[in-house]
Amino acid sequence: MNWLSDELASLKNRGLYRSLSTIGSAQTPRILKDGRELILLSSNNYLGLTTHPKVKKAALEAIEQYGTGAGGSRLTTGNTELYNSLEERIAKFKGAEDALVFSTGYMANTGTISSLMKNGDLILSDELNHASIIDGCRLSRAEVVVYPHRDVSFIEKALRVSKHSRKVIVTDGVFSMDGDIAPLPEIVELAEKYDAMVMVDDAHATGVLGKHNRGTPDYFNVSVDVNMGTLSKALASVGGYVSGSAELIDYLRNRARPFIYSTALPPPVVAAAKAAIDVIEEENPAKQLWQNIAMYKKGLAEMGFTVESETQIIPIMTGETENTIKAASELERLGVFAPGIRPPTVPEGKGRIRTSVMATHSECDIKEALYAISVIKEKYRL
Repeated sequence: MNWLSDELASLKNRGLYRSLSTIGSAQTPRILKDGRELILLSSNNYLGLTTHPKVKKAALEAIEQYGTGAGGSRLTTGNTELYNSLEERIAKFKGAEDALVFSTGYMANTGTISSLMKNGDLILSDELNHASIIDGCRLSRAEVVVYPHRDVSFIEKALRVSKHSRKVIVTDGVFSMDGDIAPLPEIVELAEKYDAMVMVDDAHATGVLGKHNRGTPDYFNVSVDVNMGTLSKALASVGGYVSGSAELIDYLRNRARPFIYSTALPPPVVAAAKAAIDVIEEENPAKQLWQNIAMYKKGLAEMGFTVESETQIIPIMTGETENTIKAASELERLGVFAPGIRPPTVPEGKGRIRTSVMATHSECDIKEALYAISVIKEKYRL
């Protein structure tokens, strides 16, 4: 298998080789890495709930009652009232009739899209959608039209000429590499006009956006047919879910292969996610998050950065791969951990340091991070 060595060598030569960074602490504002304390500026733990006392307590109590593993798929031996309780909690939180939990967010997207859509159907997908959406589209064997980012006029043109009986517009709610928000009201309006479904991946919006912190539909006060999200970001756990009508969830329970053929999530993971939703509703940690976002964006703007992000995800554009690698390495040397993002995650020439703010960052954390960014801005002409 010499071709493996050749492929790895090619990745290294192009600056695209990836290796794992080992962190020796929890996902807190300051972490330990290689014996050094670094400010964590790239975590999806947006609300800081992975170490919240109520969330940890719920996980520990679940271990005591249910053990560490589920022991089977949800449709065989793996289902307990704990899972039903989480799905009821998600449905209530999202304002939906029902919800279904998957083992990962990736599985939720691939399983949902591939089971809802088939050969002869039409999927309209934003060009910057997550890889799990792209793979779900491929698995469905439906016709896929990738539309320019947030381009509602393109969507309407495609729907106007479509002869497909089943159509869906699928989009990220908050785009994971740019931090901008999908034009959901316009998308929903077009879907109603042309009899299409709307599916939103709300992974990076749940717990953060909206009057009730429920995500993008809550932010715009609109309804969507399929509301997907993850438990692994603001909800401080791991797994994915889909919420929607009772009929939709019943269908997915019977047809979504990643759900049917996967072992259920470990009990402590399920309990932690449910507790995180409770904390979001009872304590509103998103309020502090948005204060931190404002402080961070103000500091970047004062340096001369053009900040287009609308959320907690704020990319520092670095351009070519070599520059991205060097800038991220220098940032770490200065005490801030935020890895560089390179192709194929982003297009060629659009490398970036994907920074993200947490509710638990202190003012000192943010000021120190901004100083480090000011240094790499000058050194690498960002």
